[in-house]
Amino acid sequence: MSQRLFSRYSRRALATPWALALTGLTLMSGSLMSGCSAPPEDTAAVDSETTAAPSVSFELAAAADDAALQIDGAFLEEQIRAFSDDRFEGRGPGTAGDQAARQYLIEQLQALGLQPAGENGGWEQVFPIIGTDATVPETWTFEHAGKTLDLDFMEEFIAASGVQSEQAAIDDAEVVFVGYGIEAPEHQWDDFKGADLRGKVLLMLNNDPDWDPQLFEGNRRLYYGRWTYKYESAARQGAAGAIIIHTDASAGYPWQVVQSSWTGPQFELPATDEPRIEVAAWTSWQASQKLVALAGQDLDQLIESARSRDFQPVSLGIRTSLQLDNRVSRDTTTANVLARIPGRDAALAEQAVIYTAHHDHLGRGNADDSGDDIYNGARDNASGTAMLMAIAKAYQALPEAPRRSILFAFVGAEEQGLLGSKYFAQQPTIPAGQLVANINFDSGNIFGATRDLSYIGFGKSSLDGIAIAAAAKQDRVVKGDQFPDKGLFYRSDQFSLAKIGVPAMYLSSGTDFVAGEGNKERAEAWIANNYHQQSDEVDDSWSFEGMVQDARVGFWAGLAIADSDGLPAWNAGDEFEAARLEALAAVGGS
Repeated sequence: MSQRLFSRYSRRALATPWALALTGLTLMSGSLMSGCSAPPEDTAAVDSETTAAPSVSFELAAAADDAALQIDGAFLEEQIRAFSDDRFEGRGPGTAGDQAARQYLIEQLQALGLQPAGENGGWEQVFPIIGTDATVPETWTFEHAGKTLDLDFMEEFIAASGVQSEQAAIDDAEVVFVGYGIEAPEHQWDDFKGADLRGKVLLMLNNDPDWDPQLFEGNRRLYYGRWTYKYESAARQGAAGAIIIHTDASAGYPWQVVQSSWTGPQFELPATDEPRIEVAAWTSWQASQKLVALAGQDLDQLIESARSRDFQPVSLGIRTSLQLDNRVSRDTTTANVLARIPGRDAALAEQAVIYTAHHDHLGRGNADDSGDDIYNGARDNASGTAMLMAIAKAYQALPEAPRRSILFAFVGAEEQGLLGSKYFAQQPTIPAGQLVANINFDSGNIFGATRDLSYIGFGKSSLDGIAIAAAAKQDRVVKGDQFPDKGLFYRSDQFSLAKIGVPAMYLSSGTDFVAGEGNKERAEAWIANNYHQQSDEVDDSWSFEGMVQDARVGFWAGLAIADSDGLPAWNAGDEFEAARLEALAAVGGS
């Protein structure tokens, strides 16, 4: 799952899901699903609320259940172990391990009988990435009124180049605290108040205002709360650099994730004419306290002042310089691996349901205490690639293909900012208006079967009813994002597809485990100890039952969408609705 995104989407509006009006819709011949209950009164409920299945007809041929049996734990384990093996060296973008891993995917897809869907009749959509590997000084010095503060690299600050050039520099710049660093007219919020921040270093809080459910949707992190927005926002102000204050709570992950994700080569798509900061940095909470104390300020008091629409930028009177010497790689490429199952309906075969999972991870980096320097990415995201393979296997077991085509996109460089899906969205092999829905998998459930299913993006589109009905086949309930403060919708590849209008669902692990006390705690501990670490490897504690459940739901949901008469849609007023209408108009749809 990516910590590095680059785009600008924030506003989210909920409306009554079209899907809850699906009563009577017949998708395929077969037996009526049982066990459905009436929908809740508040069909515009926020993502974290549990929903009961609506009274809908979700009819799939018996062959769909038989085909779903192809998705089993043995196959998933085999694929995950193979794809996270040391021979692929952590699947870092542009490396020999990346190329070998993509070839492995192609061989597996060929064995399953899928057709290539990449460029020029091949399996890949190759795209360029620019790698910037910064040499960072061991200390970063800040000065105020004759006093200095030195922060230690790695332990107290992390810095990366914001420009794709051989040097990035901050030269005797003033440090200004800008609160959350947000401009959001629809919330009557502006942290900058017209201040001249050109050439300055902006110190800012992570997350967005989260104390009022009527403001920025309360504890649900919008794109305004993502660190990527912060750096983009600073660049729009003409700042030379930006420093984000890290806490485990505001980031959703510990400092060690910043360390592992922001050191070594950092990749982007080639820069265009967008504004950029020279240096993108983080400071730990303790270092941030020391930094503002240098100016005679108290960080807690500054944060309290930022919790108001009346906040004004606070000049700290601190000045600083920093130079990063960069090794820039301009001839690196990676690729999305694309495969398809052609639809059987001549009138609908040009349309496709697109499944996504990223195939990359962090590659090789600093060694841990055991000497292991390979970030294998078994859960993140060999598990997702395995789930897509298993779903492809299930589709191939059907006696006939679905009406619409099925596209499998194993996208690259997700960990660097959703680069593969972003490139696909910029250069889609199928027009956006003909991509009827996206189902994304990223970091599968390794902790056991659950009674629930997390659906990141619930409440945004008509896909809700499809997911509810598919999960009810397993007597499971659909819940929305159960960790809304983490902003997960904007952190994986469905975000790239949503931006070009494709209705999208990101199916993730539930938290109500059928067996095993402490599994929820294990899941939380995994984030704290294994996320983006060398220890993300398969071990004997892994369970594949939950992954089997979730992949089968994804299969049934995609099949139902592919065989339906109508098209999914974003809810009225949703942030992605306008892009969808534009995409449909471009292909003559409505």
